[in-house]
Amino acid sequence: MATIKDVAKIAGVSPSTVSRVVAGSSRISNRTKERVWRAMEEVHYVPNAIARSLARSHTRTVGFTLSRQADQAFSNPFFSEVLRGMSSAAQTRDYNILLSISMNQEEEGEKCLQLIRERRVDGLIVSTSRVKDSLIPILEREGTPFVIIGRSAEVPALSVNNDNQQASYQATRHLLDQGYRNVAFISGPEDLVVSMDRLQGYKQALLEQGFPFREERVVSADFSEEGGFRALYSLKERGVFFDAVLAADDLFALGTLRYAKHFHLSVPEELGVVGFNDTPLMTYTDPPLTSVRILSYELGREAMELLMDRLGHAGRQPMNKEVVLPSRLEVRQSSLRRTGSV
Repeated sequence: MATIKDVAKIAGVSPSTVSRVVAGSSRISNRTKERVWRAMEEVHYVPNAIARSLARSHTRTVGFTLSRQADQAFSNPFFSEVLRGMSSAAQTRDYNILLSISMNQEEEGEKCLQLIRERRVDGLIVSTSRVKDSLIPILEREGTPFVIIGRSAEVPALSVNNDNQQASYQATRHLLDQGYRNVAFISGPEDLVVSMDRLQGYKQALLEQGFPFREERVVSADFSEEGGFRALYSLKERGVFFDAVLAADDLFALGTLRYAKHFHLSVPEELGVVGFNDTPLMTYTDPPLTSVRILSYELGREAMELLMDRLGHAGRQPMNKEVVLPSRLEVRQSSLRRTGSV
């Protein structure tokens, strides 16, 4: 990382002059100021008071990065539970959490790089793992301790994950066991590792039970109730028949229930529905929703514990470890076509 001496050398001034420019001294000529600022940009020097004061210490702050629209992120109870778990672990060790929300992958990389170079965080928890993730190489290049909530698809990394493929497999098998034969799958964005893993579990269950995998029954959407509704509406418009839906998020499942109501379909008799995350309100839907219970709180807590352990042993080689937490299918009326089945 560039120092004030590096800036001074390039600008052709003394380090004390650079300090005065950063402090906004009126005794420095505009010409000299411009030369100093250009030199700062050239070497990526960060004139930040917090960064300077923390050059030889720790912030005791962990960054949590979310790459999606803020209203979408916190309309989904999953992230609130993850953050709650992180907070409980951070509080026990006197750490703070800095939340960074980005609209896309490029902005996420820029914001994380700024947090790192300004020394505003000691490490990062990454909430979104992608199939081709540009953020992970940035963090590795900068030597930043980080933990992924999810799975790194390309390189080994410290992460906390669910066995999403197995969970999706079990959910699909449940629908097939209930007599549904044309199961549609609403996936999240295709570039996410979690979407890839849940799609793979869905495929595996179909093929093992002798049912063909049909790409036309798979549709991607943004994580929202509206996204789930529109995804199924697009299948209907294309003439794709389905008698059950595996929704990769409870918000998609709520959109499915709305779709069923809109088109006067009886759930579960005419349309079976299974969601993911098993957020508490799913027991109060009409009918109560079958959903895969994900340990969201434990995901956040475990991720924070792993990162703080990594920060406590900064001199050691980085750990490449994936912690996989269990999940469980909570069967309720939305998928029970066969009376008495579980």
